[in-house]
Amino acid sequence: MPRMWIGGEWTAGSAREGIPVLDPATEEVLETVPRGTPADVEAAVAAARRAFDSWRKVPAATRAEMLHEVARKIRGHQEELVRLLTLEEGKPWPENEEEILWSANTFDYYAELARHERGRVIPSPEPGQLNLVLKEPYGVAGCIVPWNYPILLMAWKVAPALAAGNTVVIKPSELTPLTTLRLAEVAMDHLPPGVVNIVTGYGSETGEPLVLHPEVPIIAFTGSLATGRRIASLAASMMKKLHLELGGKDPFVVGPDAPLEIAVKALAYAALINAGQVCTSTERVYVPEGIYHRFAEEIAAFVSTLRLGHGLDPHTDIGPMAGPDYRAKVEEHVADALVRGARALTGARRPPERPRGFFYEPTVLIHVDHTMKIMREETFGPVIPLMPYRTFDEAIALCNANPYGLGACLMSHDPRLIRRFYEEVQAGTIWINDPLTDNYAGPFGGMKWSGLGRELGLEGLEEFRQTKHVHWDIEGGEKPWWFPYGSRGEENPLRSS
Repeated sequence: MPRMWIGGEWTAGSAREGIPVLDPATEEVLETVPRGTPADVEAAVAAARRAFDSWRKVPAATRAEMLHEVARKIRGHQEELVRLLTLEEGKPWPENEEEILWSANTFDYYAELARHERGRVIPSPEPGQLNLVLKEPYGVAGCIVPWNYPILLMAWKVAPALAAGNTVVIKPSELTPLTTLRLAEVAMDHLPPGVVNIVTGYGSETGEPLVLHPEVPIIAFTGSLATGRRIASLAASMMKKLHLELGGKDPFVVGPDAPLEIAVKALAYAALINAGQVCTSTERVYVPEGIYHRFAEEIAAFVSTLRLGHGLDPHTDIGPMAGPDYRAKVEEHVADALVRGARALTGARRPPERPRGFFYEPTVLIHVDHTMKIMREETFGPVIPLMPYRTFDEAIALCNANPYGLGACLMSHDPRLIRRFYEEVQAGTIWINDPLTDNYAGPFGGMKWSGLGRELGLEGLEEFRQTKHVHWDIEGGEKPWWFPYGSRGEENPLRSS
């Protein structure tokens, strides 16, 4: 059984039970990991706290080289990591290959970004004074990582946290801890003991104690709105820095001028990559009324050609969902839509040829509206609900008629519509003709209920740095505005007449 990584050592800690990790395509047990306890969180935080005092003083260039080494080792074990990730998470091999490479590149990016500057010098309000704005690490960062992109979203937190001089305690999802543990073994073994720690377990038994720990001043979390709210309520009394990415209900607007063949393929990718289990998955689609039925037929025909299967099969386009509960939620949303008058053009069922595994056929729904769960609540599955619109004003209003605001996509070449879209739609990321792409230098995060803070870019580094302002009078002479006031006489410019 793999063990937890605490203080530079592999340990079962105080765990007396294990958590089975399943292959979601076969429902077979891949491995068992320790069911961590609050005592294991305490040990991990203590190790991270001990390591922080020295890690924060490591020169930025030296820390950068250590992070570059993490990236090099990830690439050196790429095939092994991709295979393990495919087995435990379920995405097709090409998607996991991209995730591993993106993760390595994230460590490279922050290795260089964090050595660029530590703050700035600002003009002084008086002669002889030096004013410094310093950027400093918080200390121990708690990184709670989801199951859908367990390595990439870990890297988006851990790389900037370490680059800024923090140490970390990682709590991976109990569904997908194996690749994280293996990555620590093969790519982080050169880091000083305690700089990176990994505690496995359930959220209530390890995640919550991590949030509540008084020596963890910052929590970075990606996951559901409900869990994010729970974290915020727990952390509020301690005024912790929170970085919360809480999912979305992303709209996709087909512009009246969009080439239909391109729009169909873009939409299929945006809605169905990782079986729709992406925070920025398209979950609402708005199509011009005049082409609505034709577009619906074309997207349904294209989706019907995509192949379900195990992620290791090179012919697989769409893998399984993560588990039975996630599939059940999709089935609930689809059933609600059908009862309320929607119609399925394809899918809306478990594939009968795959009795094992958490598969669900990619589904296209028409005749949907905003009274249905499928258009209001985060579905997180392979469903494409299509709704017509009459005017572009209406399309923008429909996009904004949801409490989430993570991302939004428009397919159009009309610069007037494009400008209106990116200026008026309330979302943290706007994609024009290129859905679900990322940029290391560009911030990622949401508005409204989609969370707090940003990942990637300089903003991602700033999430893990706190600001200190230093006023330094180099000469250190007496100041005319000090006590006693009466000694200033008529020369006091602040004395009232």
